[in-house]
Amino acid sequence: MKPDFYRQPAALSDPSSQVALFDDLPGDAGALSRIVQGLVIHQHIASSYGIALSQEKHAEVHTRSVEDMLKNIAARDSAPLADARAPGDRQVGVCRHFTLMHVAMLRRKGVAARARCGFAAYFEKGRYLDHWVTEYWDLARERWLLVDAQLDRHQQKLFGIAFDPLDVPRQLFVVAGEAWRRCRDGKADPRQFGILDMYGLWFVAGNVIRDIAALNNHEMLPWDVWGAMPRGDSDVDLELFDRLAVLSGEPDRHFEGLGEAYRDSRVAVPPTVFNAVLGRPQEIAEISAAMA
Repeated sequence: MKPDFYRQPAALSDPSSQVALFDDLPGDAGALSRIVQGLVIHQHIASSYGIALSQEKHAEVHTRSVEDMLKNIAARDSAPLADARAPGDRQVGVCRHFTLMHVAMLRRKGVAARARCGFAAYFEKGRYLDHWVTEYWDLARERWLLVDAQLDRHQQKLFGIAFDPLDVPRQLFVVAGEAWRRCRDGKADPRQFGILDMYGLWFVAGNVIRDIAALNNHEMLPWDVWGAMPRGDSDVDLELFDRLAVLSGEPDRHFEGLGEAYRDSRVAVPPTVFNAVLGRPQEIAEISAAMA
């Protein structure tokens, strides 16, 4: 177990030039989660808040770094971050943006936290949907807890959430490596795992790499594609992903192995990735700088 590795902001989670915005924030995971909910709005749930997003606002989902998210937020409203913005004035993102902002805040307060990529069973019955949550080290209980920083009271009602979003049950959020192992062992149907019209073992494999990248402090967009991520089930390297799934499923037991795996060019985030939503390659300035 290596919580100290996750106590300091790094790469995409580093607020950098905007760090002063975090100075007056509380250090409690629940309070920070509520603050994040007042700063970010989910692209695909905005309409349930009565918000119709412009094309310009939709484009904000491609913002990768916390620093750039904070720049956008502060440019629209210079109030302290603890002051919730009106839904239409919030940074547009997806689950990964809520998670990354939450992780960045926790780390700034000295709390060990990391983003986890996997699948949630609480949005659609019978489906495990592509999702990201925060995992932070609870000192009092001496264990990692999962927090879904996206689930404000509105969404809890919208999706009929009956559990505490500050302690998401492990059976309801399955990290990518565990999802892979369940599918490979015949305990779960790969066709249950994915998002929109994309489901299958190939999708689970892609999230295994995204989770390992996040565990190495590179929390990429959910639609960034690179390395050994397959485009379909026929492209899956079963031997490779069997090994990677063990690391993703038990990251503390295999902490050194995670670092070693990330040195593999098939797994590490390269300076240029393919943005599958925009349909074109994109250079990742933050990653290039981190690798220099």
